[in-house]
Amino acid sequence: MHPASEEEQDNPGLSKVIERNIRTIIQLRLKSDRDRSLQDRGADTVTAFSGSKTFVYLHVLWFAVWVLINSGRTGIPAFDPFPYGLLTMIVSLEAIFLSALVLITQNRLSAEVEHRADLALHIGLLTEHELTRVLQMLDAIQDKLGVENHAASELADLEMETKPEDVMAEIEKLHRAALRKSKAAGN
Repeated sequence: MHPASEEEQDNPGLSKVIERNIRTIIQLRLKSDRDRSLQDRGADTVTAFSGSKTFVYLHVLWFAVWVLINSGRTGIPAFDPFPYGLLTMIVSLEAIFLSALVLITQNRLSAEVEHRADLALHIGLLTEHELTRVLQMLDAIQDKLGVENHAASELADLEMETKPEDVMAEIEKLHRAALRKSKAAGN
């Protein structure tokens, strides 16, 4: 039997649950990558390359060679003399296509982020519900055993069910109030 590679060995500092969750996240990301369409893969590849230093260096070289050839100093007849109308048209078309491909990639990534946010919200709400129920059960056990409750009002607040729509409404209300206060202070 072959020894496990360094990546496959368990980290004794992490629990089995955390390791399993990390592996699950990696598998989900790999599946998401595999499920991309050919057009999405193409857009991602072009976007990744156009955001690289190599892309910039190649363009600097391309523009320098173009200007040098069309300056008449090389002995090669200029095919696009100053002000380089052909070069301008080519670069403009490239910019149009690059912009579209970057937007395609951003839209896909935005959809993935929204998916992950939905999952995180669902897990957070489930956790909140479970913790509220555990607190209610502990409170009932405490009452049944006759244990004195020193923080009854705080516990009662924690035992209340959290409704996401109420939390969002409060966040929006406080945000609007902070904006009004900020505008008033700035005037």
